[in-house]
Amino acid sequence: MNIIKVLRGSLGLLAVLIAGQSQSAQAIDEIVVTADFRGRSTMEIAASISVLDSEQIEQLATQHFEELIGLIPNLNWSGDGHRARYFQIRGVGELEQYQGAPNPSIGFLVDDIDFSGIGTIATLFDMQRIEVLRGPQGSRYGANALGGLIYMQSQLPSAERNGRLELSAGGDDAYSAGIAFGGALNTGESALFRFSAHHHQSNGYRDNTFLGREDTNGRDETTIRGRLAWQASEHVDVNIAAFFSSIDNGYDAFSLDNSYTMLSDKPGKDAQDSIGASAKIEWSGMPDLLLTSITALADSDIEFSFDADWGNDDSWNPFLYDFISISDRKRRTLSQEFRLAPDRNGSSDWLVGFYALRLVDDLQTLNQGEYYDPFLDFADSLDDSFSSSYEATSLALFGQYDHALGSATRLTFGLRVERRSTDYADSTGLSADPSETMVGGEISLSHDYSDALTAYVSLSKGYKAGGFNLGAAPAGRREFGAEELWNLETGIKSLLLDGALSLNASLFYSIRNDQQVRTSFQLVPGDPTTFVFFTDNAAKGKTLGAEADIRWFAGESWEFYANIGLLDATFDDFSTPQIDLSGRAQAHAPDYTLAVGASFRDASGWFARVDVTAKDAFYFDVSHDQKSAAYELVNARAGFAADSWTAQLWARNLFDEQYAVRGFFFGNEPPDFPATLYTRLGDARQVGVSFEKRF
Repeated sequence: MNIIKVLRGSLGLLAVLIAGQSQSAQAIDEIVVTADFRGRSTMEIAASISVLDSEQIEQLATQHFEELIGLIPNLNWSGDGHRARYFQIRGVGELEQYQGAPNPSIGFLVDDIDFSGIGTIATLFDMQRIEVLRGPQGSRYGANALGGLIYMQSQLPSAERNGRLELSAGGDDAYSAGIAFGGALNTGESALFRFSAHHHQSNGYRDNTFLGREDTNGRDETTIRGRLAWQASEHVDVNIAAFFSSIDNGYDAFSLDNSYTMLSDKPGKDAQDSIGASAKIEWSGMPDLLLTSITALADSDIEFSFDADWGNDDSWNPFLYDFISISDRKRRTLSQEFRLAPDRNGSSDWLVGFYALRLVDDLQTLNQGEYYDPFLDFADSLDDSFSSSYEATSLALFGQYDHALGSATRLTFGLRVERRSTDYADSTGLSADPSETMVGGEISLSHDYSDALTAYVSLSKGYKAGGFNLGAAPAGRREFGAEELWNLETGIKSLLLDGALSLNASLFYSIRNDQQVRTSFQLVPGDPTTFVFFTDNAAKGKTLGAEADIRWFAGESWEFYANIGLLDATFDDFSTPQIDLSGRAQAHAPDYTLAVGASFRDASGWFARVDVTAKDAFYFDVSHDQKSAAYELVNARAGFAADSWTAQLWARNLFDEQYAVRGFFFGNEPPDFPATLYTRLGDARQVGVSFEKRF
C-alpha cells in the first residue's frame, strides 16, 4: 500500500464528505486529560495527546492494550515477549530489558500505579480511558517518561446502580467472560463502588508440531478490579483503586522458518502476577488551597522463560543442541506524591509538589544447555545461574506555574528536580551504588484564536537516569550517564462544524544528548566468544516529525477518523569500533503510522465499523541493519445494540496479513551457525462473536 495514496485518498474523502455535510451532527464531548496535574481539557494542554474513551476501547480492541497501539500516532512496541510491555514513542523506548537496573524511557501507569517496563498486565475490560502523552514529561513524571507517558484509568464508580456482563468466543479457541457492577453503598451516596472481574483464554496462534500442541504460546489472563469513591467529609474526598492480575501466558513465539509453526521441545512462559493499589485523597480544608495526596503500591512476580534453540533433538540430528533460559523477577514499588495548588480558577495558577518512589527488583536467571558436534568430536555445555538485587529511591520536587497574558493567551512554566540513589549487587560480585541529580521541565505559550481554535508552542526537557553494565565490559564503560531530550513543538487544536469535527496537529523537533544505546563490543578481535553487550552514552540523536488526529461525526449515524504520524528519527552521531550508524534511522521508529476508520450506527440499533492501520518498515535493532516490512491491517465488526444488550460479530486482521513485531539477526543453527534474520510474527486473523448484557 502506498502511504501517499492512502493519505490523499483519506483526506480527499474527508474533504468531500465535509463539503457535502448537511445533516445535523453530534458534537464531540470535551476531553479532560486525567494524567495532567489539574485534569485540564486537551484544548488547554500544550502537548500532543491521544485519548481513547471507553466506547472507543470496546469498539477497537477485544482484550489487551497492544491491540490499540496501531491507532496511536508514532507509537510502536517491541514484541520481545508474549504481550507488549516495551513501548517506543517517537522512536524513544527500550526494546528489551532482562538484567540490570530497571530504567524505562516510557512511563506506563494503571490507576496511578507505576508499571513502567512491565506492561504485560494491560488488559482492557471495564477500562474507562487511555491517554498517551507524546514527548518528554519532565516536570510531570520525571525519569521514567523521557519519551512520553501511557496512562490507563479503570471505570470510575457512579451513583446509579449499573453493571454489565460480557461473553466472547472466537477463532484460536478463544473465549472470555467478564462482569462489572457498581453504584452507591449508602443512601446518602457519599460512598460509591465498582467491581469487575474478567478472564480470557486462547491458544496463541501457534502450532507446535513436535509436541502436537496448539497452546504452547497460549493466553490465560485474569484481572479483578475494585474502586471506591468516598466523600469522607465536606473537605475530604477519597478515591481508592485496587486490582489483582494473573497473566499466565505461554511463550513459544519464534520459529526457525519465521512462521507460526513451532518446533521447540521446551516451550517457555511469559507470566506476570501483580497486586496493586492506589489512594488519591483531596483535602480542601485550607482557605483557597487544595492538598492532594496520591499513594500507590504494587507487588509483581514475573516469569520469563524460553527454549533458546527453538528446536528439538530431531531438528538438530546428528548434532546435540539444546538450550533454555529461565528468569524469575520480583518487583515491588511504593510511591507517594503530594501536591498543593489553589482551589480556584484565576489569572494565575500555581502548583508545587513532592514525589518519592521506592523500587526493589530482585532477579534470578538460569541458563542451561548442551552442544555436541559428532564430526569434530566437540562438546560444550552451559550451566549458568545469576541473581541480582536492585534498590532505588527517587525523590523529586516539582512545580508548575500558569499565567494568563490577557484573556486568550497563557504562559506555562514547569520544573522538576529529581535525585535518584541506587544500590545494586549480583552473584558475580559486582556491586554499584550510583546516584545522580536530574532536572527537567517545560515552557509553553498557547493562544485561543476563538473558542474552537487554539495554537501552542512549547520547549520541554526530559531526562533518564544512568546505570551500569553487567558482566565483562570494555574499560571505562562499566557505568553510563544520564540522557536528556530537548523537544521543540508547535501545534493547533480545533473544533469545527459546530463541534462535530476535531482536528489536532503538531510538528516537533527533538534532540537527544548522551543518548543511551545498547550495543556490542568485541574484547578480542577474531574471537567470537568475547562479544559483550552493553549500554553506553554512544550517540546523539535527532527527530523531526508530525502528528495529526481527525475525528468527525457526520450526522447522527456516521463517524470518521484519521490518525497520522510521520517520523524521521536518526542517529546524528553514533559509532563504535565495529559499526558507524551516524545518519541511520533509529530502531523501531517507522517513518509513518496511519489509522483510518469509519463507523455507522443506525437509530434502529444496527451498527458496523471498519478500521485500517498501516505502519512503515523499521529497523529491528542497532546491532544490525535488518528491517521489518511495511504492513496494513484491517479490523471490522458489525452487530445490533438494543436498550439492554448488544450482540456483534468481529474480525481482527481480516485479510490474515503476516507482519513482524520483533527481529533478531544471529546464528542459531548448527554446525555453521550462519547469521540469519529471525522474526516474531504478530497475531493472525481472528473472527469472533461477543454478547454484552447491561443491567
